[in-house]
Amino acid sequence: MPAARITVTLPAEVVEDIDRRERNRSRFILDAIRRELKRRQREELRRSLENPHPDTSELADAGFDEWAARLPGGEVSTLVDHKKGKAVRWVRGRGWIEGKR
Repeated sequence: MPAARITVTLPAEVVEDIDRRERNRSRFILDAIRRELKRRQREELRRSLENPHPDTSELADAGFDEWAARLPGGEVSTLVDHKKGKAVRWVRGRGWIEGKR
């Protein structure tokens, strides 16, 4: 991936702390940014699961059988192996939780 040069202004004591721990400032800052981006992505996903779009809630309420019945022809039982994974259900305000209804 090509690199892009940016200018970041940090307090001198933060730069000193980085320099005490890491020779390569760029690598240190890149690692910190990647960790923060992942943390924010997880947080966005958590918020999305707690407050799903109304269309998503309707799909979750419909269940697999109803969804499969609307598929065009073919054998739908081969799409999902019910023996794999864990049973989950949607609880409004809580998100996906383990267990059957």
